[in-house]
Amino acid sequence: MTTAVAAPFRFFSLQVVRTRRLGPSLVRVTFAGDDLRAFHSDGRDQSLSLFLPHPGQSAPVVPVELGDGWWQGWRDLPDDVRAVMRSYTLRALRRNPDEIDIDFVLHGVEPGAAAPAGPASRWASAAAAGDRVLLLGPAVRDNRAIRFRPPEDCDLVVLWGDETAVPAASAIVESLPPGVRVRAWLEAHHPGDIQDLETRADAEITWLVRGETPHDAEGGRAPSALEALRAAQLPAARAPYAWIAGESGQVKELRRHLVHERGIDRRQVTFVGYWRRGLSEEELREQGE
Repeated sequence: MTTAVAAPFRFFSLQVVRTRRLGPSLVRVTFAGDDLRAFHSDGRDQSLSLFLPHPGQSAPVVPVELGDGWWQGWRDLPDDVRAVMRSYTLRALRRNPDEIDIDFVLHGVEPGAAAPAGPASRWASAAAAGDRVLLLGPAVRDNRAIRFRPPEDCDLVVLWGDETAVPAASAIVESLPPGVRVRAWLEAHHPGDIQDLETRADAEITWLVRGETPHDAEGGRAPSALEALRAAQLPAARAPYAWIAGESGQVKELRRHLVHERGIDRRQVTFVGYWRRGLSEEELREQGE
């Protein structure tokens, strides 16, 4: 099987080396492989495409030739055979040895869950050392799948991310240098999913817990993302920059708030819809074609 695709992206054959449960709804999977020597990224919200096997398969099934026509070749495979493709963000890249971390949100794997788990949650909940995956990722450090790009004169970073965007937002917060002011709102499905983030920046992080019953610690209704941001006092800033990512409907709502109510230049608001309520990733991709 050939694994090269024209730069800046290519395929990487990887194996699970270990897993670590971060909370009731989160698991971190660490991958390694000789191919990672060619993996390069300077982004903290680097997007990736992960190809996973179906139950009973020892490896993800993809076209034999992964050249420029890989997408159509993958689509032409039978639905119950072709590898499950899901979008994720890079949580960490390390060298010596070469490893990457990807954090998975687990939904529906717990007993009595209201909705059944999707294929990625099922795979991640049972992932073990040696499991094989395929990754479509960057071969160059600066590439179009990096969205967090604050201006050089930025004096305030505003972040919001739901559970799907927490890995990218966390990596961003941890990477920022001393003196940078950060105000971040991050969503978690369960109080146990809240993470302690280490950063040198002047960061104020607010966690919004979104469980099955959306109530705060005092038993009242937990504020929505928009309500939380509207109620916040942001520091005065000459050149603010905002990064918001997660469910596309909420992202659009928050962008309107930041631009029209907060007066942030629309060119300085990066917004990314990682998913859309009511649609699977396959349906979302089909709409984008």
